This record gives sequence, C-alpha cells and structure tokens, in this order.
Amino acid sequence: MVHIEITREFGYVIVTGIASIFLTTYLGVKAGMARRKAGVPYPFMYATAEEAKNDHKKMIFNCHQRAHLVKYIGILSSIFIHELLVMGGLKYPILSSIGGVIYILGRLAFAWGYQTGDPSKRLRGAFGYIGIFILIGTSIASAISLLT
Repeated sequence: MVHIEITREFGYVIVTGIASIFLTTYLGVKAGMARRKAGVPYPFMYATAEEAKNDHKKMIFNCHQRAHLVKYIGILSSIFIHELLVMGGLKYPILSSIGGVIYILGRLAFAWGYQTGDPSKRLRGAFGYIGIFILIGTSIASAISLLT
C-alpha cells in the first residue's frame, strides 16, 4: 500500500487553484462588461463577423468573450489544469504551484493582449504553456514515484 503524505507546502497548490478560479471569474466579468458596452444581447455568444467589422465595440466584445471562453477548451481547460495541479502537487507542491502561477500569468497576458481588439496580441501569453509543461511533468513524476 502506498501512503501519500500531504505536506504543508500543498497549501501553495490550493492557493494556486483558488487563484485560477479567480482568473476565470475576472475574465467572465470583463466579458460581461464588454457585452454591455457593445450591446450584444443574450443568448448570442458573439457579435456576427459583419457586426464586429462595422462596430469596434462589438469586435472588442468578441475578443473579450474569446479570451474568456478559450479557458474551457482542450488542455487549457480549467478542469485539466486543476487536475494536473493536484496530481503534480502531491509529490512536488512548490514546483507545481510555480507551474500553475506561470499558467495563470500566461492566461492573463493572453487575455489582455486579446482584449485590445487585435487578436494577434494574444500571443503575448504563449509563455503560459511553460506552466502547462511543468504541470504535466510534475504529474508524470508523481505517478512514477507512486508506481516505483
């Protein structure tokens, strides 16, 4: 039987997970504010391409909305990030928290770049992938440590 000890440093993992939740909330609020300014009614997810082309506020809303919703797609999904954070954090809490913080800062840089209305500026947040790779690495290392 394998015993897993939760160290005091695992608190950093928890704080990082909570920070990720605040990030999601912050991006949602920003998208909601941009929606109101642009006058895009619910239930529409985005302004149409034609509307965005003719109204800069609608383009800005689309960029805010995309910056917020991309967090739910694929490996960038909040669920995957939290799973990796916990799995890696069991054995490597500080390194996993560092990876999580790099991911969060990357998501912020991505969102702030995107929210300018110039989607190419979203690439400013590409360094967030370093955080994902750290989280994948610590998760794999935790698994190997338990299996050996």
